[in-house]
Amino acid sequence: MDNGTSILELKGIGEKSQKLFAKVNIHTVGDLLYYFPRDYETFKEPVPIAQVKTGEVCAIRATVCGTVNVKKVRSLTILNVLVRDASGGMQLTFFNMPFLKNVLKPGSNHIFRGRAQSRGPALCMEQPRIYKQEEYSRYLAFIQPHYALTKGLTNQAVQKAVKQALTYYVFGPDPYPEQLRRQYDLMDRQEAMNNMHFPVSYEELVKARRRMVFEEFFSFLYLLRENKEQCRLLENEYRMIETADTGRLLEQLPYRLTGAQTRAWQEISRDLSSPWCMNRLVQGDVGSGKTIIAVLALLMCAANGCQGAMMAPTEVLAAQHYEGICEYVEQYQVALRPILLVGSMTAKEKRKAYEKIASGEVNLVVGTHAVIQEKVHFKNLALVVTDEQHRFGVRQREVLAQKGSNPHVLVMSATPIPRTLAIILYGDLQVSVIDELPANRLPIKNCVVGTSYRPKAYQFIEKEVRAGRQAYVICPMVEEGEMEDLENVTEYAQKLRAALPADIQVATLHGRMKPADKNRIMEEYAAHNIDVLVSTTVIEVGINVPNATVMMVENAERFGLAQLHQLRGRVGRGAHQSYCIFISAQDNKETMERLDILNRSNDGFFIASEDLKLRGPGDLFGIRQSGEFSFRMGDIYTDAEILKQASQAVEQVRETRGCAMGGVVDGSGQSQNALGGNVQNDEYGRLVEYLHEENRLQVDFRTI
Repeated sequence: MDNGTSILELKGIGEKSQKLFAKVNIHTVGDLLYYFPRDYETFKEPVPIAQVKTGEVCAIRATVCGTVNVKKVRSLTILNVLVRDASGGMQLTFFNMPFLKNVLKPGSNHIFRGRAQSRGPALCMEQPRIYKQEEYSRYLAFIQPHYALTKGLTNQAVQKAVKQALTYYVFGPDPYPEQLRRQYDLMDRQEAMNNMHFPVSYEELVKARRRMVFEEFFSFLYLLRENKEQCRLLENEYRMIETADTGRLLEQLPYRLTGAQTRAWQEISRDLSSPWCMNRLVQGDVGSGKTIIAVLALLMCAANGCQGAMMAPTEVLAAQHYEGICEYVEQYQVALRPILLVGSMTAKEKRKAYEKIASGEVNLVVGTHAVIQEKVHFKNLALVVTDEQHRFGVRQREVLAQKGSNPHVLVMSATPIPRTLAIILYGDLQVSVIDELPANRLPIKNCVVGTSYRPKAYQFIEKEVRAGRQAYVICPMVEEGEMEDLENVTEYAQKLRAALPADIQVATLHGRMKPADKNRIMEEYAAHNIDVLVSTTVIEVGINVPNATVMMVENAERFGLAQLHQLRGRVGRGAHQSYCIFISAQDNKETMERLDILNRSNDGFFIASEDLKLRGPGDLFGIRQSGEFSFRMGDIYTDAEILKQASQAVEQVRETRGCAMGGVVDGSGQSQNALGGNVQNDEYGRLVEYLHEENRLQVDFRTI
C-alpha cells in the first residue's frame, strides 16, 4: 500500500463506509495516515464525587437514585437523573437520549465520565459517557486516540482502518537524512506515524508529534523559499506613476488616514513605481483600515490604465468588498470599473464577466477562487490583492499572479503575528504594519467567565436582540460525538433554541456545509433575518455585520489567544457598543489568567506576543490552532521553537543542495555541507523529491 491506495482496499470498508470517510476528506490510505487524532485521552481511576473539581474531566462510580426525570422543551428532550456514591451526590443531564431511561434504572451501578460543571452551588455533568466496570478497566492501560468524526463514523471504525493501514503501508527509507534527524532530534518517520495514532506512552507521543510538526514546517518553509527565489527581483513590467486620483479620494474621505495607514500607503505607492515587482504584506489588526489601503493601490493601478484583481476567501466577503468599492465609485467618482466574479453565478453571467475582463472593459475583478479559473483571461493584470491570505495556499496565489505578466502582489492579513515568527512565515514578502486603530471605534467590552454564567449570558443575548442587535455563538465542534467534553454546533443550537424565546431566530453555520448553504446562511445573517448565529470558527474571516454586538465563545480555553482575538473582531464594527463573552469549561488559575489577557487588552499585537510567551509543551493537545496559519499539525505559537529550527534546517539543506549540484566534493565523491561531515548527494536529492511529491499532504492549509 502507498499514499494513493484507495481505502476500499482496507478490510471492512465498503461503499457505505467509504462515503462516511469521504465526508472527512479521507479517500486514500495517505489521507487516512495523515488524519491524525484531534485529541488523546488517558483514562484514570474513578474518583469519589466529593473530590470532583469544576472544569475537570473525570470518572465517578455511582448508583442511580430515584427515577429519571424526562422533559421536552420544543425539539429538545432533556433527561435528568441523580446519582450517588458514599461521599455525595451529583445530577447528570442528557440531551436527546430518551432511551437512557431504560438503562438508568433505580439502584443500577455505572461508571460515568465527563466534564464536571457548576450549576449554582452544586456540581453536575452534562452528557457524560456511561461505561460498565469491565469495559472501563480495559481503557485504563492505554492512551486513547480521538479523531474528528462525522455522523455515522465512529472512533472505533477510524482506529480499525488506521491499524490496517499502518500494518500494510510500505514506508520505505526515511526521506529525512539521518544526520538531519540526529541534529534536530527527530524520531524515525515510521515510528512517529505509529506513535501519532497509537502512542505507547505520553513521552513517545510528544516525540512523534515533534517529528510530524517539524516535517510540516520544513516542507512549507522549503517550498516558500523556492518561491521566494523564483520571485526575487522580478522586473516591474507595470511601472506606475502617481496620479491625482488617489489624492482626490483621500481629500474626499470623511476621515483622515492614521499615521500607520499613511506609512503603509507610501510604502505601497513606492513599490508600484519602483523598477521591481511588489510582493508586500499589509499586516493589521481587525478594524485597522486595511481595505482603504487596498482600494488606493487598485485605484493607482486603474489610473495607470491597468487591471487589478481582489480575491477573498468567501463569496459573502467578496460581495461585501465589491459593494464597498461600488460605493466609492458612486460617491467619489473614482476611476474604478469593478465586476464581481464568484462561483455561484450562472454560466451566462460568468461568460459575460469573462468577456468584459478579457476586453479590458472592467479594470477591477473582485471575487473568490473563481478569479483563478482557467477561463478567466485578463487584458493587462498589473496588481493582485488577496484578502485574509492564510485561506489560500502558496500555489493558489501563484496561479492568480500568473494571470498577468509578473503582476504586483499585495497580501492583507488581519492576524498580528509576533515579528520573530512573521520574518519566518512571510519570508517571501515585504511587510507593512498598520498598528493603529481609527479614533472613532468603540472598544469592545469583554468578560471571561465559567459555565455557570451561561443563563445570564443567554439573558444578555436576548436583551441585545430585543434592542435590534444580533449575536454570534462560537463552538469548537461541528456535531455530537466528535469529542465528548466539548460543546458542538448542532446540539448547542438546539439547547439555545430551547433557552431563548421562540421568536428569536437561531441558525447554525460550519465548514462542512455546502458552499451554497454557507453563503445563504451568511447572507441571511447579514440581512438580519437571523438573530443568533451558532458557528464554528468558519466565521472568523467570512462576514462583516456591523449590527452584530455580541460574540460568545464556548470552550474558550481550547483556543489560542490570537484566534480568540480574531473571533472578537467579528463584532465592534458598527456604531453600537459591542461585547465579547469568553466561557471557559475550566476555571483553574492558569487558564483564567491566560484568558484574562483578552479582558485587559484589545491590542492584537500585544495579545499575539503574550500568546507566544504563554503557550508551551503543556498545551500540545489542548489549545486549538491560531487562525493565521492553520497547519494540519503545527501551531506557530506552541511550536515556535520547532518553527525556528525548521527554518534553520531549510537554509542548511538549501546550502547543501547548492553544494551538491555544483559545489566542492572530496575524493570520496561526497559533498561537504552545512550540517557537518560528509553526506551522500542523493540523500538530499531524495529529500527534495519527497517534499515536492508529498506537498499535497504536508502543506495543506485547513479551513475549519
